[in-house]
Amino acid sequence: MTEEQPLDSFSPKGPLEQRWTQHKYNLRVVSPANRKRYRVIVVGTGLAGASAAASLAEMGYQVKTFCFQDSPRRAHSIAAQGGINAAKNYHNDGDSVWRLFYDMIKGGDFRSRESNVFRLAELSTSIIDQAVAQGVPFAREYSGYLANRSFGGAQVSRTFYARGQTGQQLLLGAYQAMSRQVAEGHIEHFSRSEMQDLIKIDGKAKGIVVRDLLTGELRSHLADCVVLCTGGYSNAFYLSTNAKGCNTSAIWRAHKHGALFANPCFTQIHPTCIPQHGELQSKLTLMSESLRNDGRIWAPKNPADCGRDPRDIMEQDRDYFLERMYPAFGNLVPRDIASRAVKHICDEGHGVGYEINGQKLGVYLDFANAIKEQGADVINEKYGNLFDMYQRITSEDPTQQPMRIYPAVHYTMGGLWVDYNLMTSVDGLFAGGEANFSDHGANRLGASALMQGLADGYFILPATVSDYLARQTPLVDKDYPEIKQALQYSQSRLHRLLNAPEPTHTPDHFHRRLGKILWDHCGMARNEFALKQAIEEIQQLREQFWLEIKVSGNDKQLNQTLERAGRVADFMELGELMCIDALSREESCGCHARVEHLTANGEVQRRDNDFGFVSAWQFTGDVVQPKLVKEPLHFDFVSPGIRNYQ
Repeated sequence: MTEEQPLDSFSPKGPLEQRWTQHKYNLRVVSPANRKRYRVIVVGTGLAGASAAASLAEMGYQVKTFCFQDSPRRAHSIAAQGGINAAKNYHNDGDSVWRLFYDMIKGGDFRSRESNVFRLAELSTSIIDQAVAQGVPFAREYSGYLANRSFGGAQVSRTFYARGQTGQQLLLGAYQAMSRQVAEGHIEHFSRSEMQDLIKIDGKAKGIVVRDLLTGELRSHLADCVVLCTGGYSNAFYLSTNAKGCNTSAIWRAHKHGALFANPCFTQIHPTCIPQHGELQSKLTLMSESLRNDGRIWAPKNPADCGRDPRDIMEQDRDYFLERMYPAFGNLVPRDIASRAVKHICDEGHGVGYEINGQKLGVYLDFANAIKEQGADVINEKYGNLFDMYQRITSEDPTQQPMRIYPAVHYTMGGLWVDYNLMTSVDGLFAGGEANFSDHGANRLGASALMQGLADGYFILPATVSDYLARQTPLVDKDYPEIKQALQYSQSRLHRLLNAPEPTHTPDHFHRRLGKILWDHCGMARNEFALKQAIEEIQQLREQFWLEIKVSGNDKQLNQTLERAGRVADFMELGELMCIDALSREESCGCHARVEHLTANGEVQRRDNDFGFVSAWQFTGDVVQPKLVKEPLHFDFVSPGIRNYQ
């Protein structure tokens, strides 16, 4: 592991509230008459990708979009439940752009850029206006005003929502804007197409290789720049709240072409998920953070009560531990803090529900008091679809007995390193949404993911991509040798997956084993010995994978086993980098809980003087020897302090 000169994010200087406005003024533009000469590739059509593609096409650029699903509407953005933050201050409770900015900087444990976070807070209000103009059916109060509710890490109500379907409704708004441009002929869309490699010409990103998942055909596509909006890598853990198809392949292939990978160990554990109920389970389900507005989290004080019906446990025998530990925020503490508290309670023998590896992993989320105070109809109006989902999965009615919840991997703050313009370290390659690392530091506050995806897509990328294109000459189509090289590499990789020397085990077999290593050693609690052990185990598992991976069929037809094998192969390499990053960061911050740097009561201890930087990792040609490049974090308007939610 070696280091290079510090990175420069090219963040603007001057008063924080003027930086984005001044920066936009300084960006170059392409005249409307010339925009049709430029082509842009957008990979991924979730919130960030669909909104970026629609916006760029509306401006007049020729856009190609790609997704591996059968429709952009299948993007995992639809699974976002709780809401989207915006500093509208409709409740007149003291909210402002500055307060939202501070809540996000503090929530990320002072491991993000001031300029990026303030820009996100500043754009939040415009996102709501854009969505309302598209007809997104946000919840409204009786008067007709848009309704707000609270989310973790904030003491104001700033979260806009559409019941428990906010992500779906926002994606439909972006999708209809994108569909309009498809109909106008400004977007050419390719579903069931998975990126296999990045094409670089003269050191610049100029195209991609994709595989048609129905026919198996490999195709190359060229453009003047490439935008990756392919989401995060939570599925490296195998068990996560992400859709099973979510993967890291696009950004990992870009990483191997020189794109730096930032803070890979910053992975968010969401506290309110339906607990695992069996060791062969393949998927976990999120229960929205919004439920913590009215639900109270507790566990039995007496371990002997953990097997009893929760309705029979008296009030004085219940430990409302978040309210006890963090009285100022109660059940609405940030996700990393709530998750560690739940784990601590279960580790002490107070867990409930199913036993996994001899331990009960679950606590209660109880709505009895809320139903008594507000009425069942009001609570059902707020959370009815979430209650229905929980009941279908568990066969338990949360209006009659408490939900059981336990933390699960949900989101990744790490991703491709990008500068202030959202361009990676590869010239002409941009990354938006969860695919980049830019805004959330070491912990994302709830209801901020949708905000970031739409800010990147609707407002930031259209301006910064235009600035880049204004300095480029449109690419001329011809037979570049780089195209042939990328196609040959993609074909050889497929051939290797199909022809292992001793084909024995399926991709899921290896993925499950990798996920257990990461969860046990690089999950909610990490230490030096465990991380070193994980790195060694992952290296051995990866060798076994390439020796024994069994993929039936061929690559000339629909072959989902082949698709999964390729994604698992990338997770194998990324998983090792996650552990290397966690091992090198000798501190605790946000989600990154190194047990050597926790207080006696389990709170994190940052080391700002030694680790006040972004860890950006460069691929050196050998996955076991990445190169660390640091981006120092500077705080001109906020002084990093103790992250106190008590």
